[in-house]
Amino acid sequence: MSPRSASVNEELRRRSRERLLQAAVELVDERGFEATTLGDIADRAGSARGLVSYYFPGKRQLVQSAVHRLMHRTLEEALEREPRSADGRERLARAVDAILGLARDRPVLMRQHMAGLLQAEGFVECPEQRRLSELLGDTVARYGSADVTADYPMLRAQLMGAVYAALVPGVPMPVPALRAELFQRYGLDWELGVPPERDAGCGAAERDLSRFFATGERTEGS
Repeated sequence: MSPRSASVNEELRRRSRERLLQAAVELVDERGFEATTLGDIADRAGSARGLVSYYFPGKRQLVQSAVHRLMHRTLEEALEREPRSADGRERLARAVDAILGLARDRPVLMRQHMAGLLQAEGFVECPEQRRLSELLGDTVARYGSADVTADYPMLRAQLMGAVYAALVPGVPMPVPALRAELFQRYGLDWELGVPPERDAGCGAAERDLSRFFATGERTEGS
């Protein structure tokens, strides 16, 4: 049997990492951070347990990267859904609704994520986090910011604060109220994005997250 080419090996590594990210999101969403072990994640992903440390320094870094993947793909999907729009105010409204929607639909996962950000490691620099930053920065630019460098961190802080407020155990604030505050701050009409009344009746959060993780088979050269 001839040895695999470098491109095939790279594809196999890519798919292994994707499976670990997906497994981490699914398990933490189901069980919480403390009840999920690296062994559990490797088993769900169908990977050797030693392979986890090849891609990630530890569980906190893996889970944070996985949640950032879910966030940036959710945001990307919201920004590009039909009817597509180049209007900066519509795109900002979609961004707010996408992030608040994760807090509403996946409270366990997002609560664990927020707690992880307060640990010593803070933000983990990874491709997933960088892509999330790029999307939010582009949203701020399209909204009409004259200083994206200053306005992007403020938007990020506003969104993080709203997610935190929605998830505080015992005293959570309702997502529609948080949405109204953010929309007022940025001068957005209530009808933009996905208003709560239009979103009502959509049912529980979708359990199948596979579309956010590129684990499908690819042939060499495709």
